[in-house]
Amino acid sequence: MFTEADHQHMSRALELAALGMWSTTPNPRVGCVIVRDRQVVGEGWHRRAGEPHAEVLALAQANGAARGATVYLTLEPCSHHGRTPPCVDALLEARVGRVVVAMEDPNPLVSGRGLAKLREAGVDVRCGLLGNEARELNIGFVSRMTRQRPWVRMKIAASLDGRTALPDGRSQWITGPAARDDGHAWRARACAVLTGIGTVKDDDPRLTVRAVDTPRQPLRVLVDSRLEVGLDANIVRGGNLLVACARSIPAKVDELKDRGCEVVEITNAQGKVDLPALLRELAARGVNELHVEAGHRLNGSLLREDCVDELLVYLAPVLLGNATGMAELMPPAELEAARRLEFRAVDRVGDDVRLLARLPDRLPAAPTGGAAELHPNS
Repeated sequence: MFTEADHQHMSRALELAALGMWSTTPNPRVGCVIVRDRQVVGEGWHRRAGEPHAEVLALAQANGAARGATVYLTLEPCSHHGRTPPCVDALLEARVGRVVVAMEDPNPLVSGRGLAKLREAGVDVRCGLLGNEARELNIGFVSRMTRQRPWVRMKIAASLDGRTALPDGRSQWITGPAARDDGHAWRARACAVLTGIGTVKDDDPRLTVRAVDTPRQPLRVLVDSRLEVGLDANIVRGGNLLVACARSIPAKVDELKDRGCEVVEITNAQGKVDLPALLRELAARGVNELHVEAGHRLNGSLLREDCVDELLVYLAPVLLGNATGMAELMPPAELEAARRLEFRAVDRVGDDVRLLARLPDRLPAAPTGGAAELHPNS
């Protein structure tokens, strides 16, 4: 059983992990709290790839006081050599007495090995405390490790009657400034932001994070089957752009490359960009969360090809009538055949309403062996 103090300290570890919301990609967001004699002696959170992990920072702050202490970790300590040494070895060297972990690491290079090594050394290990919260914090990392594709969040700004643009394509601005700023915060937490050539032609977006301070800009991804993007488009400026096309044009590819952009040719049987293959390509590049801001045609294609995990929808208190909808989809023959989503959150943002709705069963269940009562030392 976990105590009230266990819950309190793990909640603090999750708060620390969330500080890396915009900076840790492609690594997971991890927090650590070290407690000895009911006193917090060390805290740490992972900031960015290549820098010390949360455990190492917390141990450094503890400054020798971690012997016999309880360590609260939002994710299983790594047991392999990556850019940094294994954190499990640092914990063992510090001679900690107890380790409480929110969730096992879904990375196949770890996946229970860190916990096993601690147990083998006689450390009291418990896993599963606030596991759902830890999983949500790293839902993109879990998706990439278990499905080899990012967690895809589709952002839509719409009128109350579900319209996203006027018939001529104009859509700026349906929602208010508070909702737009909030959308930038969701952009900032993503590893990449994706749009389509139609949106580039209609709105000429930059797709950068501007309304909030962020230590990095997400990769910009453009779906452009015929490689039509203009070299003077805002999305091309500054590079940091991956263009997915169905048929490359060598001269255009070279021009984009000169501007710091990259082009990949990923073609399906219909001669368009293979969207599921593009997700796999992005996962291979370390993209955990993919934020989509596209038009109704690309939105429809992504939904039809089961490339979307959840919808982030901002509804403005306006009516646009017979205008462009959220996604180009064929209606079901019967209501029973309609795709159902689960509301995760409904919030007021300025004058608008923000809905977060998830398609069900998007990720495999957490390992059953992560339950605390199944993991006492023998």
